[in-house]
Amino acid sequence: MTDLSPNAVRDAVRQAAARVDAATPAHRDRAVDALRALAVLGVVLGHWLVTALVADGGSLRTASPLQYMPWLAPVSWLFQTLAVFFLVGGHVATRGYASARARGVPYHRWLRARLARLFKPVAAVLGLWTVVAVALLFSGTEYATVRTLVRLALSPLWFLLVFAALTAATPLLARLHPLWPLAVVLHVDVVRFGLGGPAWLGWINLAAGWLVPYTLGAAWTRGELEHRRAGRFLLVSGTAATAALVVWAGYPASMVGVPGAAVSNLDPPTLAAVTFGLAQCGLALLLRERLRGVMRRPVAWAAVALVNLSAMTVFLWHQTALMATTATGLLLGRLPGLHTVPDGLGWVAARLVWLPVLVLALAVCRAAFRSWEQGGDGRRRGRSGMVRAHRPTPKGTRHV
Repeated sequence: MTDLSPNAVRDAVRQAAARVDAATPAHRDRAVDALRALAVLGVVLGHWLVTALVADGGSLRTASPLQYMPWLAPVSWLFQTLAVFFLVGGHVATRGYASARARGVPYHRWLRARLARLFKPVAAVLGLWTVVAVALLFSGTEYATVRTLVRLALSPLWFLLVFAALTAATPLLARLHPLWPLAVVLHVDVVRFGLGGPAWLGWINLAAGWLVPYTLGAAWTRGELEHRRAGRFLLVSGTAATAALVVWAGYPASMVGVPGAAVSNLDPPTLAAVTFGLAQCGLALLLRERLRGVMRRPVAWAAVALVNLSAMTVFLWHQTALMATTATGLLLGRLPGLHTVPDGLGWVAARLVWLPVLVLALAVCRAAFRSWEQGGDGRRRGRSGMVRAHRPTPKGTRHV
């Protein structure tokens, strides 16, 4: 009979973590994996905390507590972590491409392998939501509700498209200085907001804005950000610039989109979002040594490894987990923190209570769809993929 006592469970977890730790080569920079995991989990928690699906009669509409309590904007500063993801992505892609070139791997093979990990999980999301949308429409569900649900479920895809484009352009971006895309963002905002230019100009920043942290990642690969003063400069200058833009230039304080707001810092990215991202990147660089120390603990490293093995699945399905929980909860009526208007601290407290349920729903999605990310036999590919990721690279290159 299996022993399920707390001590037995704790011992089993420690033993499993020790095996993962032992299987990880010593040369792996675990801080990179930790930063990626923190970035993904930050986005997930941020969406769960600021996204509400309000049951309004027979339909569902999106709302945000930031609409009713704008003083909660600092919450968005904690959980809008996309810049860190692009920083790590640029670092890993440029280093991986350099390693591939050193081993004689053609560009198209390197790119195909990189993009396969990104887009294989997308097929499952698109397939399921196509079926769900058609079924809802034929069942008589209001079109506005179906549109709200599909838009929310597929909203993570914009990120993947931008990330894939930057990944494909890695050979061209490996030496690009981050000041160039930052200058593009600055000029776009000056024309758009200062000179009354057309709103569509802002979409130039969808590429230029995220190119800033991506090229910072390339600079990290080149060894230009190893000294702590680089991290301190980015943190201080990015914080000061963001504060000035919010206080004196009229940019929104929230670093995520707020329904009904005239301007969003994220859709498309503004100069304030980019300078805020610089501050985040600076903080991430300063935390590297501390994270390396924490990741020497087997349990902490095993948790980070687990998130990284399913990072895209978690990212793509977290909104579906939210909607599945919301739809199931409707069977019991309008529940606080799930279907009610997010207009007070009572809603925030109730949403915090719902977080474990959302985590459970996401765990179900991960169990059902992780094979789309890992391919075939999830256990075999998960382990072999981790081993392959750590194979020594030719002299003169370092692999992450």
